[in-house]
Order: sequence, then structure tokens, then C-alpha cells
Amino acid sequence: MIHPHPEASNSDEFKGFNEARRIMWCHDARTRVYERFKQTNFIADTNVAAVHVDNTTRLDRVFLVAFDMAGQQSGVDTLYIDEPHQHLDIASEFDHDFSGMDVVPDSQLDQIISRENGWVVNLTVLRKYEPLADRRATQRAVFLALLQDMMRSGQVRGFLFGQGESGDTDAA
Repeated sequence: MIHPHPEASNSDEFKGFNEARRIMWCHDARTRVYERFKQTNFIADTNVAAVHVDNTTRLDRVFLVAFDMAGQQSGVDTLYIDEPHQHLDIASEFDHDFSGMDVVPDSQLDQIISRENGWVVNLTVLRKYEPLADRRATQRAVFLALLQDMMRSGQVRGFLFGQGESGDTDAA
């Protein structure tokens, strides 16, 4: 989970801005994980249930180890990090703990999780991810977060939500 800078979270003056920034950081993390995993064959391989992301051993690459439903290793891959925005930070929506993924006790996956050097992506959840729907939901959430600052400052006094344009009437 990404937390805003401590000084930013103490101020109520820009509470909506800080919330919007947090929402965007989380969206960026989800998008980055999805885009980087599309560079592998793990999303297409339905035998892969989870992938351990070792993002702590090296700064210039991320080691990926795939596991099947039984928690046994089924493949490996390496993603190189040429730019800082390519790093695979935790996206909690895809994390095995947050998504409630069952891990077979004493399996190879269970053993690698116990080492605590990275995080595990639940591929079932990642495969269901819809980037366009997430982008639209994020845009709405950011707008609503910023709206509270604008209302507090008096820049906005009222608004209407709906599909129609102003002046549209449905009544006959």
C-alpha cells in the first residue's frame, strides 16, 4: 500500500488533493504491474496461479517465479528495470494476502512467501484486471477527491451528476 508523504497527510487544507494523489499512485502501481506482466507469458499460461516478485535482490531487475495451483514452481522470468517507473512495487489489489488467495501449506510457494523478500501476485485477479475500466474508475475517484477541496475553498458551490447536458429535459 502506498502512503502519502507524512507532512502532506497532516494538512486538511489539501485533503482532497492528497487523496487524489494517493489514488493516482495506486492506479499507476496496478497499471505498471499489468503492463510488465504482459511482457511475460504468465498471464496467458492458465497453469500459473501465482508469481513471486523478487523486487529486493537487485535494483536493475525483478526476478519472477511462477507457481501452479499446488504451489509448485512452474517457471521463471526476469524483467529488467531500465527506468525507475518500471519497478514492480506492491499493488495490493493483486497481492495474494489482500486478494485472499489460498496457499497450499508447506508448498514451494508457501516457503518462498515465508522468506519475505518480495511479494506474490495472484494471477487469477491480475487476469481479470480491466485497464480501461480501472482508468475510468480512477478518474471519477480523483475528480471526487479534488471536488471536496474545491467545495471547501468556495470554487464550487453545486454540481449535478448525470448523463445529460444542462438544459436537457426528459419530461414531455
